[in-house]
Amino acid sequence: MRTKMSYLTYVLTFLKGKEVIVANAVIAILTIGGQQLFSFFTFSCPCHVGQNLIYGLAFLGAPALILLIVGYALNNQTWSARNSLLQCKLICLVLCNVTGRALVAPVTWLAVTLLNGSYYVCAMSEFVSVNHYKAFMNITTKEHKKILAAFPCSHLVPTELIKGLIRHPCFTSYYQTSLSQVAGWFLIAGVAITVFLSYCLARCLSPLSFLHLKYWASYVRNEQKLFEEAADLHSRLYATQHIKKFFGLVPGSKDLKEIRIPSCKDWRSISGVAVLRIVDEEHYDYSLLHDWALCLPTIRIWH
Repeated sequence: MRTKMSYLTYVLTFLKGKEVIVANAVIAILTIGGQQLFSFFTFSCPCHVGQNLIYGLAFLGAPALILLIVGYALNNQTWSARNSLLQCKLICLVLCNVTGRALVAPVTWLAVTLLNGSYYVCAMSEFVSVNHYKAFMNITTKEHKKILAAFPCSHLVPTELIKGLIRHPCFTSYYQTSLSQVAGWFLIAGVAITVFLSYCLARCLSPLSFLHLKYWASYVRNEQKLFEEAADLHSRLYATQHIKKFFGLVPGSKDLKEIRIPSCKDWRSISGVAVLRIVDEEHYDYSLLHDWALCLPTIRIWH
């Protein structure tokens, strides 16, 4: 039991301060699983001239673009950076950091999709050059494309044509799959080299020593965590004041002797869509209840 606990403690100690790496790994794993499910349940090449390219590229690129946008949107630094637009170096650093994290899911999607090869084969099958094959000598260019576009759906291709091409090393499906896989591995290698060089460059250009940099990262992480806890508590206490004004009590109150009955006008005042509204240069209304409480309506207490 002690051995298991010591291993667990060691793992937790090792992972401490590596939340970003763990989060990126989890995102990559979820993306891989999502891509496999997505391919199994939704992908079906149309095997038709002019449609294969659009369909294949849409499945290859559209999800990656969506994942990139989501990655930007879910990163808190994306929204905090707008307050530092005048500090060019800082904004560039923040954007590089945000982009690096946002690219994890789309790059994973592209890499796995290219290694799988089915999307690429669907998109590029009709563009393979087969003019030097005897089977295509007496067929028009239009028929060429029609037959090649049908190769991802092997049941649509004449059996004698498949038998004639299967012996060739550049048989369209296998050849295109190999090209897709090579592109996938080049993408993975390129990303790995870029990440490594980025880390090296960041370490070399940093004015802080390695230990000082680790301390700073730990401080920022703890500051953010404590700030969120304090903000949650502060907002809870602030909201409690307004709730108490409206109802004359707060959740958890015991031995109540006085409560307030809100009027229909009060209910109408706090009902609706709550938006952040500027009161003056230094104050905002956070909600309709907040606005109501600041107006200090006449409080009617029922005994």
